[in-house]
Amino acid sequence: MARLILKSPYIKSTGGASGYLRYIATRERVELIPDDRPPTRKQEQLIAKLVKDFPDSKTLYEYEDYLTKPTKVNASAFITLALEANWDAIHESDQYMKYIATRPRAERIGAHGLFGDEETVSLEKSMEELERYTGNVWTHIISLKREDAVRLGFDNAAAWQNLIRAHRNDIAAAMKIPPGDFRWYAAFHDEGEHPHIHLMAWSAKPGQAYLSKEGIRQIKSKLTNDIFRNEMLHLYEQKSESRDELVRQARRAMLELVRTMQDSVCDHPDAERLMLELAAQLGTVKGKKSYGYLPKRLKNLVDEIVDEMERLPAVSKCYDQWLLLQGKVAAYYHDKPQERIPLSQQKEFRQIKNAVIQEAERLRLGEIGFEEKGLNQQDEPEEYRNASYDYWTLRDEIRDESLTMEERGEAVSEMEKLAESGDMYAQYLMGKLWRDGPLLIPNSANARYWFEQAAEQEHIVAQYSLAKLYLSDDVEVRDIRQGMNWLYTAAVNGSSYAMYRLAKELLKGDLIKRNSDAAVEWFTRSAERGNPYAQYMLGKLYLTGKELPCDEERAIHWLTRSAEQGNQYAQYLLNHLEENRPPSAMLAVTRLLHHMSRVFRDNSVPKSRPGGIQIDRKRLKKLQEKRMALGHKLDDHEEQWPNLTM
Repeated sequence: MARLILKSPYIKSTGGASGYLRYIATRERVELIPDDRPPTRKQEQLIAKLVKDFPDSKTLYEYEDYLTKPTKVNASAFITLALEANWDAIHESDQYMKYIATRPRAERIGAHGLFGDEETVSLEKSMEELERYTGNVWTHIISLKREDAVRLGFDNAAAWQNLIRAHRNDIAAAMKIPPGDFRWYAAFHDEGEHPHIHLMAWSAKPGQAYLSKEGIRQIKSKLTNDIFRNEMLHLYEQKSESRDELVRQARRAMLELVRTMQDSVCDHPDAERLMLELAAQLGTVKGKKSYGYLPKRLKNLVDEIVDEMERLPAVSKCYDQWLLLQGKVAAYYHDKPQERIPLSQQKEFRQIKNAVIQEAERLRLGEIGFEEKGLNQQDEPEEYRNASYDYWTLRDEIRDESLTMEERGEAVSEMEKLAESGDMYAQYLMGKLWRDGPLLIPNSANARYWFEQAAEQEHIVAQYSLAKLYLSDDVEVRDIRQGMNWLYTAAVNGSSYAMYRLAKELLKGDLIKRNSDAAVEWFTRSAERGNPYAQYMLGKLYLTGKELPCDEERAIHWLTRSAEQGNQYAQYLLNHLEENRPPSAMLAVTRLLHHMSRVFRDNSVPKSRPGGIQIDRKRLKKLQEKRMALGHKLDDHEEQWPNLTM
């Protein structure tokens, strides 16, 4: 629940700003009535008129208190603040002004309570200044609950004076006023259950000031961060364990849902239909195909697709958890719980919309996708033939997590000596340790050296690993010509994974000249050796009629062999053969679900930081990469993420 309310009405140049200044400086301090007598009939009538004339008054804390407990005290508190918040509209109303002049049981405190930039403020001079002023004057009302004001030390004028002086330039900036032109006076009213200040602010140059909703939000944010600074720090520094535990639980639940999304094949015919419709219409769009450049009708279609995806239980629950995480911060700024707007309208997830467009464009162009879940964990099987006893012993010690890091590190040193003696199995393992860590800090140049030593001794998996390293995005070792040469060598020597990767490159045509016939040949050779990814691709090509004549019988044969090895995509296509749904659209929706899982994962940390500090996603990614370079896993204090390439 928010604990600071800010109202920012303004008085027009002819609205009697000097009278308002005198009023806030000298008005009576309401004395609390020590009983729960009901409100008078006149109070009830006046409240009814106020909420009818000024509906925004219903957002005041005092109105909530009055509804909860309709007493004479609460009625008086609400009427007073509602009148003050709407001074410009009521200052000439006899009915309203009569109440202000005659409200009961009041006590004056001092000559006036104004404070400003100066150490002492002259009420007369301040009023004269406003009498001559021809511009608009904003009359901010900033209110706290009594319990918060007392706990945080804002139940006195001095605290508020220091706060406003500290943020006077922030307030000026929010009102589009240069600091040198900013004028303000304020008074603290220690009244009822909601002590508050009245802050009058204007520019020395009439017509210069402008206050938008965003400006009001900025003022409220600055003051909230300062007033509740320690409590905001508690939220992130575990000084409030119950609150932090809720954040941790929400994030764990969210990451588990993300894992489910990553592991799922999406069965959503309605989304498929809309994706096909978008793909067809993208052909009529000239120029850049991103959400901001699309015509309105296509933007609406993209939004509709995102809303359809939100209907999936995993997506909907994940979004709920994200809202819960953000709500822990947002509650300091908003009076009501965060509204659950559709995912398509949530600004934090705009990336999803461009992912929709990206997948629809792939559909339109007929691009072939490669669904390779788990490939990176399976494509480097170790060769055990003829490995020495020393290799086996050291390898087991390196993998034994029950040993200390020092003991495992000593085993790595011994393995390096074995590699230096010419053992190709040790050389291959040293390449992996330098590439992947964690016992060695990853170093691609060292990894390349040891992979080369083993590859030149005809270690087939080392040849494939060396090819992948050369073809990677690591600028230190990237060499496409060398990579393709080693990939071809490994494929010729019998690596089914090298055959599959070579077929992919021939089909895509990004690194070498496209040759679909050669690609099909290598897919077939890999599939015949039992590679489930090649079997799946062959089945999909025969099913869709791309690069090969459509042949359902052969498609079923290869998809079945792949599915028998646990390929969920192959099984998915087999399950829906009779439905005549385009496989490309079915798989596009699945890829979109995986895109969404990554966006949710990247947003699984609340965006705000203590004291207003924020870390954007790019910086967070760099920090993650730096941690990984030092041997850490992507998120080694949370769940581990399966590799997924699409």
